[in-house]
Amino acid sequence: MKLKEYFLTLLVTIIIIVLSTIPIPEEAPMSDFPLIDKWVHMLLYAGLAFIMWFDHVVRSDKKLSRKYVLWMFFYPVVLGGVMELVQAFFTTCRSGDWIDFEADAIGTAIGIGLSILANKLWAGKISGQN
Repeated sequence: MKLKEYFLTLLVTIIIIVLSTIPIPEEAPMSDFPLIDKWVHMLLYAGLAFIMWFDHVVRSDKKLSRKYVLWMFFYPVVLGGVMELVQAFFTTCRSGDWIDFEADAIGTAIGIGLSILANKLWAGKISGQN
């Protein structure tokens, strides 16, 4: 595995780590939107799973295997769990929340579903070009 093939995955991972550890302003934008924090978690982790597919299939020109789909679930979910533990035990400005972790896992599953759909569309586009 070449690191540059998964550059976007690494970039999104770094963005998630930074966003998970920086202080949140008291009056964050859209803070009056119900469950905005959970929606943000789902969006970030769905995006990470989708970017993992994009890096693997589109940028690296590899096939989507069951093993890689499992990795697409395992990596973001573990990252989400670790980030919640980091927030709980290693930051003073954030707190860990297991419901956030659940939102991470749901977002990851949504991202994988979108990736599988995109993979079918991508495979059809590629085979249609021949």
